[in-house]
Amino acid sequence: MTPLPTDLLDLRSDTVTRPSGAMRAAIAAAEVGDDVLDGDPTTRALEARVAERLGMDAALFFPSGSMANLAAICVHTRPGTELLVDADAHIVHWEMGGAAALAGAQVRPVRGDTPVMTARDLARAARPRGRYEVEAGLVCLENTHNGAGGMVTPLAEMRALAEVARSLALPVHLDGARLWNAHVATGTPLADFAACADTVMVSFSKGLGAPVGAALVGSHEVIRRADMVRKRLGGGLRQSGVLAAAALHGLEHHLAGLASDHANARLLAEALDGVGGARVVPPDTNIVMLDLPTPCAAAIVSEARTAGVRVSAWSPTRIRAVTHRDASRGQIAAAAPRLAEVVARVVHAAG
Repeated sequence: MTPLPTDLLDLRSDTVTRPSGAMRAAIAAAEVGDDVLDGDPTTRALEARVAERLGMDAALFFPSGSMANLAAICVHTRPGTELLVDADAHIVHWEMGGAAALAGAQVRPVRGDTPVMTARDLARAARPRGRYEVEAGLVCLENTHNGAGGMVTPLAEMRALAEVARSLALPVHLDGARLWNAHVATGTPLADFAACADTVMVSFSKGLGAPVGAALVGSHEVIRRADMVRKRLGGGLRQSGVLAAAALHGLEHHLAGLASDHANARLLAEALDGVGGARVVPPDTNIVMLDLPTPCAAAIVSEARTAGVRVSAWSPTRIRAVTHRDASRGQIAAAAPRLAEVVARVVHAAG
């Protein structure tokens, strides 16, 4: 077996980051309490800070974004209703059918002519109310959109989507796992994005570099109900401040650094676009999607790892690479030609 390079660069996701020395110090120094009994002070500080940044009344810390999304679905819907969501959204493909299995709500995928659901798509997908039609209970948005290559939905379109939802008398939940990236890429205030939704989930374990955690923000009443759902799902944490401290450190010290991740994604995209007939989806943020002319993604993933770069197969004809704070510009610049060589060689052999 050929030994793997010692300088293996992992671009499978921005979740692979490890806590920095300063983040580990914040974890070690965190003031803690019992969050289930009477509150953890560091967790409370994080929740207050997130609610302030997003212009919402309250926030609730969760172990994961998937759990926070599910809690929002449970709060906004009831069994036998449906949620309208982009056909390629994370909630549709990567959350283990939680909406159906645990909230009793079916997912109604909405597909349009563009990579991300628009207000026009949403309006066309709405069912008329009748005796036998499934009643809608919620609209779910995603920004940035993972499956579309980290694409940002601009504020004007977000507002248009919210307006359609209001016309249908439906609440809106925003899966903002990478909303930080949308904010940095566009300069749009986080609170402006958040104002388009009734609840918003944000993640700390991606671009911000924390090892664990997400938050759900919304009104005091919604967060009170979400707290009960979190406990029911097994998400009641005790001395959660050791986790919240990492998230708080990431929010305070790593947010601006997302701009470097975006620049590195553009560098990688430029090196890969056109290689072997493959085409890159121009990255808005830190996700690079490479569309292949033939189904050979699995072979590229295997060969790239041997060449010192870890990427993931999004589909048989699409490769995903995600830049992050643990992948420097120098590392990206060194890895890009190796990855390009692998793509060219494998595509040629497959063709």
